[in-house]
Amino acid sequence: MKIPVLAINFKTYNTAFGQKAVEIAKTAERMAKEYGIEVIVIPPATELRRIAEVVSIPVFAQHADPYEFGAYTGWLPVVALKDMNVKGVLVNHSEHRLRLDEIVAIVEVAKKYNLEALVCADTPTAAASVAAIRPTAIAIEPPELIGTGIAVSKAKPEIITNTVQKVREINKDVIILTGAGISTAEDVEAAIRLGTAGVLVASAIMKASNPEKVINEMALAIAKTFKK
Repeated sequence: MKIPVLAINFKTYNTAFGQKAVEIAKTAERMAKEYGIEVIVIPPATELRRIAEVVSIPVFAQHADPYEFGAYTGWLPVVALKDMNVKGVLVNHSEHRLRLDEIVAIVEVAKKYNLEALVCADTPTAAASVAAIRPTAIAIEPPELIGTGIAVSKAKPEIITNTVQKVREINKDVIILTGAGISTAEDVEAAIRLGTAGVLVASAIMKASNPEKVINEMALAIAKTFKK
């Protein structure tokens, strides 16, 4: 994963499926090229192969399970992502919470297959715990702000600064992103100025009447604000 990062979680909104999902992914690809930033798309499992076949930017799964191929009805083995040209997996989103031992297992299997892991954490302390297992990236996301349109970078900036401090005491290399309520370019700029390397965003794009406009504005904000 390169920095800075705009990670787009499609969730399971109606725009996350079919042709609309492909259009959003292709828009993300264009913005990545235009602004020279890393844009990651995270569609539902049913759309992974379709989207990975039509864009060159990284495609992540919204979740996967730490299993090999076998008798695991209803589960999505991490190893199966490789065959779909998926580059990584989102782990422990607040809408799909996991225990720490489960997070560890998924991250370790992802590493085995050279896949990246973007792990969500709800508090600075949780983020520090996750940092010790050395995922590719951590997104700090207070769950009470997810989907509210109230950005953590504005409402609770101390959560971001405390996360950066605690994580860096343990892991100097992990990429730190801001999530939860990121709705505007101004939210993105604030998140980066507080010390993170980008954002994890969902509803602001997936529920927008003009997703292309929002992606463009956020990508531009990242490109002009982030200093390597």
